[in-house]
Amino acid sequence: MTSDDTPTPRTSSPAAAEADSPFRETRTARDEAPQFVLPLVVRIERADPPARTDALETAARAVLVLLSDERALGEGAWAAAVRDWQDARIRKVVRRARGAEWRRAQTLDGITVTGRGGAEVRVFPPVPLDGWPKDLAKLQVSGTDLDDPAPPPAPDPAAPVLWLNPGLEMTAGKAMAQAGHGAQLAWWELSGAERKEWREAGFPLAVRTADPARWEPLTRAGLPVVRDAGFTEIAPGSCTVVAEGAREGTLLSGLGQA
Repeated sequence: MTSDDTPTPRTSSPAAAEADSPFRETRTARDEAPQFVLPLVVRIERADPPARTDALETAARAVLVLLSDERALGEGAWAAAVRDWQDARIRKVVRRARGAEWRRAQTLDGITVTGRGGAEVRVFPPVPLDGWPKDLAKLQVSGTDLDDPAPPPAPDPAAPVLWLNPGLEMTAGKAMAQAGHGAQLAWWELSGAERKEWREAGFPLAVRTADPARWEPLTRAGLPVVRDAGFTEIAPGSCTVVAEGAREGTLLSGLGQA
């Protein structure tokens, strides 16, 4: 998989894409490569935690912002780490921070993305699985249980939607990582022109839990599907996210109506 200015080619065979999926639960050649992880840190202050949906959508956008950043492309400062990460398993880990922890995280090389509702997520270039920076390694993974104060509105029909599996219970941190996976798969579906247009529009997207009756048809519709490797919380092979609205032409026409 490339991480330069040339988009990852669309795979003509879904079976071939599935066989080499970085999210596939069975062991593949990707497991023999050095393993990296993409760190994301969500700001969760005791008195003012973010809404769950806003945090999920902000995490998804943060992944896209990093993938499209000039430092992650070509000969950029992060490009080699991004290439190594994408050539192995695509791992993302979400940790939480507040107060001084958050301020220290802000001093490390990365990008902070703010959601429409004020959620803040900082994404960092990939690091070796056992080589986290000290100030990130000591942050907690647990404690990312967030709620929505009100049901989220219907998603904008002009923007891609990352549909979550309604049959799985995931902490907000786990769901944020899965939304990031879905956004990354959507990104890989696009041509260079489509990626440019999505980026210039600010990466509009929605993260929603699918209606139970619609979930199975979504997984069989030929759309990008995240199948979890089962490292944490849920069983290996579980379908966690379906990315809808990122196929060729759909995204472009949708953004034109936004």
